[in-house]
Amino acid sequence: MRRHGFSIVELMVSIVIGLLAITFATRLVIGGEKAKDAAVGGSDAMQNGMLALYSLSNDAGDAGWGLNDPMLAGCNTEFSDSRGFRMAVAQRAGLDITPLAPVVIESRGAAPDLVTFYSGTSQTGIGSVKLAANYTPGESSIAVDSNSPYDFNVGDVLVVAPLAAAGARCTVMQMSGTGSGQSSANRLTIATGDQFRFNPQAGLGVPYELNMAYLYNLGSADRLHFHTWSVSAGVLLLRATDMPGSEANGASVSDNIVSLKAQYGFDNRTVPNYNPNTPGNSSWGETTASGMRIGAWSATMIDADGDGLVGGAGDYQRVGAVRLAVVARSKSTERPGANGACTATTVLPTVFAQAAPASVAAVPMQVNVAVAGDPVDWKCYRYRVFETIVPIRNAQWRP
Repeated sequence: MRRHGFSIVELMVSIVIGLLAITFATRLVIGGEKAKDAAVGGSDAMQNGMLALYSLSNDAGDAGWGLNDPMLAGCNTEFSDSRGFRMAVAQRAGLDITPLAPVVIESRGAAPDLVTFYSGTSQTGIGSVKLAANYTPGESSIAVDSNSPYDFNVGDVLVVAPLAAAGARCTVMQMSGTGSGQSSANRLTIATGDQFRFNPQAGLGVPYELNMAYLYNLGSADRLHFHTWSVSAGVLLLRATDMPGSEANGASVSDNIVSLKAQYGFDNRTVPNYNPNTPGNSSWGETTASGMRIGAWSATMIDADGDGLVGGAGDYQRVGAVRLAVVARSKSTERPGANGACTATTVLPTVFAQAAPASVAAVPMQVNVAVAGDPVDWKCYRYRVFETIVPIRNAQWRP
């Protein structure tokens, strides 16, 4: 009598088929997990990058408000803050300066840049009064030629700016009150203390001469927009005068941001008596430049006005736009291949590769996205680049 059952051959065939099914199923699961990781990582990078660029572009859109007078823009400025905010440092004639300008870029090559935006909030925009008496360093008050300067209020941040002169310095101060003084001129006091955080302890350190300087109002100290953006350890940081606790070391804005890059957009045309105001000033003996036109992009300051000095006040006044880029990475890493190497990203990202506008040559920059101290190879992450161009507010409108 013959027994029913499976032969050895049949068993071996069924085992092989089962192993093949398991292999295909495993590959399908692994492929699905990789696709999910890539999708989730891409979504994280998209959200973080868009948040970072939105925050930066909003700040850039306000930059320059109240700073469009040629006496202010690019002036090497004395500044102190008892809460620890520091102005951006730049170079002029081989020396470190702290220029007051809508945007100051501290370029770091392939590493993330430091980008600082300055603006005021005074409702008068660029209201000013003239100095009515000599100011000697250390004095606790400064005289102006108006008994009641319009929209100058206790606590407002002011900038003392000399008439254009080589090597002249501006000074940031805070109005602590008023008092009668010499020749019936109103004297603005310069008291110190927590309420007046922007006043130096020993009074202003720069002398100013009668009728040779102006005081400009930047508005309330609580809303003064001096902001510095940076990237550290994969986090976008903001140091701000109007965000308590962030002045010295910065506050986190968005994580998994591995690079921040910026470029100045210069109007580098050669125009006699350059004045970018709209046409109509010829009766004043000026040559109009018919607005500002971007002719060159650069991550560092150039001699845009052709006066032979790189980083002069005129160069900062030729900045009509700023080009910004942030690089975000995925939150999760992708698994290495069989050889132990990651291939999620094989080439460092490049920013500013496209000409914008079309007639202006692009200046592409390859960025380093490796995060110091991260034990994971940068190639195991996926990256997204986000870029924008922001015109400088009121750059072409000048008193």
